[in-house]
Amino acid sequence: MSVAIETGSGTFESLNPATGEVLAEHPVHDETAVRAAVERARAAAVWWGSLGWRERRLRLLNVKGALTRDLGRLAELIHQETGKPVSDAILEVAATVTHLDWAARHAQKVLGPRGVYPGVVALHQKCTLEYHPLGVVGVIGPWNYPLFTPMGSIAYALAAGNAVVFKPSEYTPGVGTLLAEIFETVVPEQPVLQVVTGLGPTGAALASSDVYKIAFTGSTATAKKVMAACAENLTPIVAECGGKDAFLVDADADLDAAASAAVWGAMSNAGQTCVGVERVYVVEDVYDAFIGKLTERAEALRAGAGAEASYGPITMPRQLDVIERHIKDALDKGGTAVVGGPESVRRPYVDPVVLTNVPEDSTAVSEETFGPTVTVTKVKDLDEAVVKANATSYGLAAAVFAGSRSRAMDVSRRLRSGMTSINAVIAFASIPGLPFGGVGESGFGRIHGADGLREFARAKAITRQRFNPPIDLTSFARGDKEMRRLTRVVTFLHGRRYGR
Repeated sequence: MSVAIETGSGTFESLNPATGEVLAEHPVHDETAVRAAVERARAAAVWWGSLGWRERRLRLLNVKGALTRDLGRLAELIHQETGKPVSDAILEVAATVTHLDWAARHAQKVLGPRGVYPGVVALHQKCTLEYHPLGVVGVIGPWNYPLFTPMGSIAYALAAGNAVVFKPSEYTPGVGTLLAEIFETVVPEQPVLQVVTGLGPTGAALASSDVYKIAFTGSTATAKKVMAACAENLTPIVAECGGKDAFLVDADADLDAAASAAVWGAMSNAGQTCVGVERVYVVEDVYDAFIGKLTERAEALRAGAGAEASYGPITMPRQLDVIERHIKDALDKGGTAVVGGPESVRRPYVDPVVLTNVPEDSTAVSEETFGPTVTVTKVKDLDEAVVKANATSYGLAAAVFAGSRSRAMDVSRRLRSGMTSINAVIAFASIPGLPFGGVGESGFGRIHGADGLREFARAKAITRQRFNPPIDLTSFARGDKEMRRLTRVVTFLHGRRYGR
């Protein structure tokens, strides 16, 4: 069902960050338009929820098929709005449809009704646990992965039975609009997925509207503002914020594989990846050898717009100021640029920058840079690396390269992060069954996997008395006899000592 959303506040332009070319004009949806979209979504949610698991699964799988058939068009638009290479945009679309497929196929298994054992004292009760849709979910998406990241919330919210109102980034509104158009071709009956476009006030209007949950991806500073808006209505929020992700290299690691992964994690998408590599800690025994391999690979990369470019421009112009400031601070405090340097910033591009001997209190180490830069630090052993890696307010992702599986697992568990890859980088993001999210200033809540489905549902406990209880405890008619019997049962079940 096609729905025209009134804007009320004019239009804004989306630009190609590499060329400055105007790609399209999009409406600015004001507070009135956002609230109208939420109201329509409320009715759509009732219809969508009433379809049942099988019908929702069928429709979502057909949406997946439609997205896949439009892969080329989606990838080209992602390329134009973000500046990333088309090949990277294709990877993003492929990962998106994989997650949509998983959410559609697993929603009933994860959220469907199931029996719960009541315990000996309550054997007369039959217990059921169900997960019901929340209703309307608001999604506020980022620009760096304008399809994959918001669909980590959208797909799982829809699979759980909710309707969605999606506010894409003002830098990538076309991707969100195209997603909604494709969705509507498959599910035309009700506006189950609507898109509202605009600048910050549009997102603020969605956060303060009558949605039942907000899924936000963006900076920690913006997340705090969104949380404040949500607090007015006690609207819960799942927040996926920034990171300062660490990459640890042990003495027995495969250095070629580690260097290749570190360069990809730090430089791909121009370093504009929340789970990308920003800090590398290398055990001193292999530090020099690793630096040699890392610099060789980094020096071979170049930013640009052509097919030969390794990655594209910095999408958000003001981020260039942050990147410049971090490079300068690292060098001013005694760091060394072994690849690139201040001259690497040639707006809107930034060529690879590898920094060594950077103090831990430098902004290049302590703050999220979000550019194709990386610091490399020598450590005595992995224990020291863990201490340094955890010395941050962020806690999103990490990677560990080590030859010993048990040592790598031990270190991974000790890292304060929501996700860790061993002998790979960012592997967890491509696996739909794993939850995705952080701790500390990297946010809270989870998308993806079973936890991601439950994030967009509410647990409902139901008990049904099957027969009269042998001891009626919830009655004013109970007496000393019933309490003595209860005492004997509880003592028998729980009163013994354990251990030595």
